[in-house]
Amino acid sequence: MQTEQFTVKNVKCGGCISNIETGLKSLPGVSAVSVTIESGLVVVSGDALERAQLAQKLATLGYPEA
Repeated sequence: MQTEQFTVKNVKCGGCISNIETGLKSLPGVSAVSVTIESGLVVVSGDALERAQLAQKLATLGYPEA
């Protein structure tokens, strides 16, 4: 199991968390996503994760890295 962490902008509510979780879980290899509103911390767990692909998906969803 691999873990990647990101600090992102624009996380303001439960809807944001849901958007991030749904968007990232659609990517291959992602098994779990945890988001903290206060810090904007996104932790992604899974197998064979590609950091660049995860970061691009976050940006596409409207949550670029801080």
